[in-house]
Amino acid sequence: MAIESVGVVGAGQMGNGIAHVFALAGFDVLLNDISEDSLAKALVTIDKNMDRQVSRGKITAEEKAAAQARIRTTLALPDLGQTDLIIEAATEREEVKQKIFDALLPHLKPSTILTSNTSSISITRLASRTDRPEKFMGFHFMNPVPVMQLVELIRGIATDQPTWDAMHEVVRKLGKTAASAEDFPAFIVNRILIPMINEAVYTLYEGVGSVKSIDESMKLGANHPMGPLELADFIGLDTCLAIMNVLYEGLADTKYRPCPLLTKYVEAGWLGRKSGRGFYDYRGETPVPTR
Repeated sequence: MAIESVGVVGAGQMGNGIAHVFALAGFDVLLNDISEDSLAKALVTIDKNMDRQVSRGKITAEEKAAAQARIRTTLALPDLGQTDLIIEAATEREEVKQKIFDALLPHLKPSTILTSNTSSISITRLASRTDRPEKFMGFHFMNPVPVMQLVELIRGIATDQPTWDAMHEVVRKLGKTAASAEDFPAFIVNRILIPMINEAVYTLYEGVGSVKSIDESMKLGANHPMGPLELADFIGLDTCLAIMNVLYEGLADTKYRPCPLLTKYVEAGWLGRKSGRGFYDYRGETPVPTR
């Protein structure tokens, strides 16, 4: 399974990062979104992030130019059908992902591998809706994609060994490290990380500490580079809530019950950095705690 061309569905925070690292690794990338504006913003973001890598000596200006030349964009989802590998990086809602795969199926090459960058949804269930569950895998990048070294590889119940081997080789070519995860809700990283964030929100909800004291405690007391509430804002509170709901529904254990305060923030549209407010208010020069 020689993989040379890659289709990326979704040009948001994860999608543009995935396109970035694949282009730098020598793959031809076709980036898709439903919005021309989103595609234009993605190219600007990729340009800025590659500039940062050039300034730090991580890549040369020539490598940047060559990588950017490998990235094309399209509004037409069927255009991705002739690529060797497709990575779905749309919003973390199962019905959205299923519609994308349904729309792709009539246009795929027989050999095309389908993957999802989902951070929590069942790979087996997503794969079962396609015509190639044996060529379907979870391919979960960490955010920000150009910086983080880990990729979770999640095998569905039907995933065959050649597909697994091909994806493992792709991760190696990207210069990243693959972690093998079984297909259980939220896999490894988010199974551990998001409940920790949810517990931090409960700590705030119950008045045990303020936003500032909770984040400082974990940064200085546990040597975390970011506090859990700051990290939640970075990830997106809607994404954190979606993953907690997947854990709660998938494992039927009350320890995964989303904190009511997390739900309330999402209902208010305070989703973190991307919306300007979350556990911190980002609308001024420096972030200010909102509680």
